[in-house]
Amino acid sequence: MHLGHDRELEALRRRVRELAADGAPSRQGRAGVRAPEAHEISALRQWTARLFSEQLLGVNWPVEYGGLPGAHPLHESVVADELARVGAPGPVGGGLLAAAAIIASGTVAQKDFFLPRIRSGQHIWCQLFSEPEAGSDLASLRTRAVRDRDDFIVDGQKVWTTNGHHADWGYLLARTDPDAPKHAGITAFAVDMATPGISVRPLREITGTADFNEVFLDEVRIPAANAIGAVNAGWAVTTASLAHERASAGSGPALFGALDRLVRLAGEVSRDGRPAIERDDVRQALGGFAADVHVNALVSAFGENRALHSSGDAADAPVSKILFSEVNLGLHEYGMQLQGHDGVRVEGDAAVFDQGWWQDAFLYARAFTIAGGTSEVLRNVIAERALDLPRG
Repeated sequence: MHLGHDRELEALRRRVRELAADGAPSRQGRAGVRAPEAHEISALRQWTARLFSEQLLGVNWPVEYGGLPGAHPLHESVVADELARVGAPGPVGGGLLAAAAIIASGTVAQKDFFLPRIRSGQHIWCQLFSEPEAGSDLASLRTRAVRDRDDFIVDGQKVWTTNGHHADWGYLLARTDPDAPKHAGITAFAVDMATPGISVRPLREITGTADFNEVFLDEVRIPAANAIGAVNAGWAVTTASLAHERASAGSGPALFGALDRLVRLAGEVSRDGRPAIERDDVRQALGGFAADVHVNALVSAFGENRALHSSGDAADAPVSKILFSEVNLGLHEYGMQLQGHDGVRVEGDAAVFDQGWWQDAFLYARAFTIAGGTSEVLRNVIAERALDLPRG
């Protein structure tokens, strides 16, 4: 491990905080990774463009597409961490995931067209991976793409598509060879979300918001030139994206903010006629969560450093993601328990604690144990790929 103080990264943190204070668009104060409201999109496009123009994002891209020579390997991780810590939004949509695939596997024409438009905020992307029967087991996807001269005709359904209702382009996985083994015969595509045959239907969730969507593709024509990487090689194209998603999901900078809220809540809630925080059992619980949050941060940093020094293994990202999601869930469950009967109050109730933030966060916390791979599936990944245990 090579953890410690780094003046370059500390200066970068200050710059991100200053930029966020100067011009970050305000967002509704909800927990978790939420899709924006329609009226927020214009400002978020501009904010995305500013993050790129200030060379806070895209620094590891090729120099000809705006990359920063000699950038610190933890540059973008620190930017994402600091934006989350101060409550400022990151780039809207899945453009960074799509860009990573295009840079690694796309054609020169694709890079010339897509990368500048991702940087400018002109193109918002969504990730068209998960399906009703292919979520954590993504290789079971059934969306079919059949070659028709210079096009592919795509039919199928995607679900849990964040920002699908705002997206200009989609990063799509479809099966192009139904007779190939499970992880083969899949191709990655860039698809214009305005293409005829694409229908986007927002999904209303238990929180009352509609962050995800189901997307239907009915005889959608995608130019063969929009295939990202070789036909039937889409699994390899997307593997890096999935690893990035799981690692970033486990970094958990927002946990520190939630911990601060929990401590404040314990000071506001009464138990036996005195603030709950004065009780020994509550203080013990808060201390336990503080330890868990700091351990989560160290585990995430440990995995990042192993990856930077090419010494990591298949367990690093899954372990980090599982730990984050379980700590996050436990912390928010305890926040609800502290409120007792007042926990049934909701946003808009004059007597609700923290304007109803805890109720919303509690309902959303379960999503983190599912998104990016369920905890159960990721434990199997650790067992089979890192520990070489036999398949059950």
